[in-house]
Amino acid sequence: MSVQAHLDERGVLTLRLDRPDKRNAIDDVMMLALIAALESAATDGTRVVVLEGSGDHFCGGADIVARNAGSGEKPRAGSIQRRLPNQAHRLVPLLCRVQVPVVCKVRGWAAGIGFQLALASDFTIAADDARFWEPFTERGFTPDSGATWLLPRRVGEVRARELLLLGRALSGTEAAEWGAIHRSVPESELDGAVAEVVDRLATGPTVALGLTKWLLDAGASAEFNAQLANEAFALELSSRTEDFREGLAAFREKRAPRFEGR
Repeated sequence: MSVQAHLDERGVLTLRLDRPDKRNAIDDVMMLALIAALESAATDGTRVVVLEGSGDHFCGGADIVARNAGSGEKPRAGSIQRRLPNQAHRLVPLLCRVQVPVVCKVRGWAAGIGFQLALASDFTIAADDARFWEPFTERGFTPDSGATWLLPRRVGEVRARELLLLGRALSGTEAAEWGAIHRSVPESELDGAVAEVVDRLATGPTVALGLTKWLLDAGASAEFNAQLANEAFALELSSRTEDFREGLAAFREKRAPRFEGR
């Protein structure tokens, strides 16, 4: 398996793509491992997920070379349509909807599904010289893994067309300026910048953070009155947590809250 998973004592789950010789290109086994890890994170006490790559790159995309290597026989009709809902098209929505904040660290290339993982994360911090790229049309096929949904919402339709139809690559600095990612920093400051965000989230009110993430995702397609009902539901749940009581106590006592994620 080429996904390394580590859950520390703070509840920070680090998922590391670990195929540096392939620019951490994601194969089918890695896809399923990421899905399983994120599904477990929803229920096992995880407070933050960190997504990163080994070596000099975050993710060079899906490993289509490995998938198409083998007998040389033409794939059965419908094989892509059957596979995607259980792999990439399951993984990317899961990143958006899992009620745990996800922080993505990008250095080097984030191409194809690597770009989509960065777009779907709650916070993506990249090195200034990182490269974000949608290679689909240059390879002669159409985008997948949510690119045509995520990009217009993050950067606008005009810029999405430039990225998807013309294959323009963005530096980390440009990706931050376009609103595709949270921020970019010099490569030497990347680890520290990610750690700062992770520490903030790991000591936050985990239930409230997860419900707020759910509200933002639901609000992208909900009618206004339906979203107000969602907010009332989330408020009912979050106000029953120990962290809510701690937040009130800290306010009364004029001190910083000490959230435990419960």
